[in-house]
Amino acid sequence: MTEVIFREAARADLPAVLALLADDVLGRTRDLPEVDEAYERAFADLDADPRNHLIVADDGGELVGCFQLTYIPGLGRHGAERCLIESVRVRSDRRGRGLGRTMMRWAIDRAREHGCALVQLTTDKQRADAHRFYRDLGFVASHEGMKLAL
Repeated sequence: MTEVIFREAARADLPAVLALLADDVLGRTRDLPEVDEAYERAFADLDADPRNHLIVADDGGELVGCFQLTYIPGLGRHGAERCLIESVRVRSDRRGRGLGRTMMRWAIDRAREHGCALVQLTTDKQRADAHRFYRDLGFVASHEGMKLAL
């Protein structure tokens, strides 16, 4: 195994990223593994926005993980900026070997370097293993998240 590097996703990575999103019990029900116009548009929007970063974990040219970082300015907490981490995925054959922890530490370090006062994320209530994983990293379930599908 080569050293995993973290980098901004390129358009050529989109099929592999979609495969990661769909390689999951919940992802299978809401994500498609094929690139279509909606995914093309979403990738272009992310790529053009300096506050959004789609990051991939690249192991010798093979994508083994991904996540999205979004920097959110705000007035709360004395004008603090926060980092939202979303769509964290580790390829199924690489789970349980420390890659997720390495990815999250990398993401948290980027948030610190960016000057963020807070890192936040949401995780589905059905993901008990993910809840333990995030708690072990120091995250606290301090808020009740709510979503409204449109």
